[in-house]
Amino acid sequence: MIGPSSQISKILVGLLCLMLIYYAYMDYNLYVRINNYPINNDLRFNNSAEEYKDVTWIKCDINPLCEVTVKAVLLDHTNYYLLAPLVTIVDNLMHISDIKLITPNSISFFHVFVAILSAKCISSGNLAYRRIGVILFELRTWLDDLDGHVARVRKHIKGEHSEIGTQGFYIDGICDALGCTALVIGIWIYFKNNPPRRGYMQLPADSNDKLCRKVAMRKIVKKLGFFTIQLIISSAAWNRYIALYQDLLERDNANLYGRQNDIMTSSFFYTICWMWRVVNIHNMLHCLLMAIFCDKLWEFLCYLQYLGYGILFSVICITELHFIDAKNYVFNWITGANDVK
Repeated sequence: MIGPSSQISKILVGLLCLMLIYYAYMDYNLYVRINNYPINNDLRFNNSAEEYKDVTWIKCDINPLCEVTVKAVLLDHTNYYLLAPLVTIVDNLMHISDIKLITPNSISFFHVFVAILSAKCISSGNLAYRRIGVILFELRTWLDDLDGHVARVRKHIKGEHSEIGTQGFYIDGICDALGCTALVIGIWIYFKNNPPRRGYMQLPADSNDKLCRKVAMRKIVKKLGFFTIQLIISSAAWNRYIALYQDLLERDNANLYGRQNDIMTSSFFYTICWMWRVVNIHNMLHCLLMAIFCDKLWEFLCYLQYLGYGILFSVICITELHFIDAKNYVFNWITGANDVK
């Protein structure tokens, strides 16, 4: 049961279906936008007379499809299509990025505090408190988007972009790790105080009563640990490929733009990006939070104990092979040009 009544359950399921339809619709529009309009708006690289911002009816500051970057297409659906536009709308209303006292790092530190509050609620045996914890952690995710937005606005950077190696990059990463750690600890405390039950054991004699057996704590730690390792692998691999593809496809080089554009507009690259939208750490956390909200956390962890690794490593292998081919395709042009000379 998702909610306290079947009516609430139907409403929540309906909202979930609408959200998935919206994501599918936006994915289709993103594919059309990438293939029909220039990705790079720099006049040095773009000779097209018509740009996407000229045809869209939604303002580009809140339209996630205007600025297409490597990180943007690798982001999960919820962050890219919901939270990022919401951050921009709130900033336009409250002018948070103009308040000098509010820095991106201070927002990062604050969302660690929100994550701790969320973990405290999620550790509760009361489902209502756990659902409040889920909402708080989604607020933490929104704040995580906000710190990046404020940093980009102040540096006049358009679109999603990872400034790898900067102080803000590491502080944000550490704060994200602390928030996720708090969430995992909260889940562990919940299971410690409310161990899941499995199967039924028939009582002796002629009694018709049945007794549920509690799952051993060692098994709980094992399944939670397996999922935590999946989160770590997903985060490390996702950030690695953002760095690699950014360096490959967003180099400021007019000679490479044609081949970079060939890769960015290819259906295979779009498919790889879509797979990362599903298996990246942000989406895995969204699914985990949904399981908590629906009171199906134990079933979720059991289901992904081994399957999650299979899916994750498959995506990593496919991406690695594609990146090698893409790198050869882009830089073979330089090698060929040097050979001609």
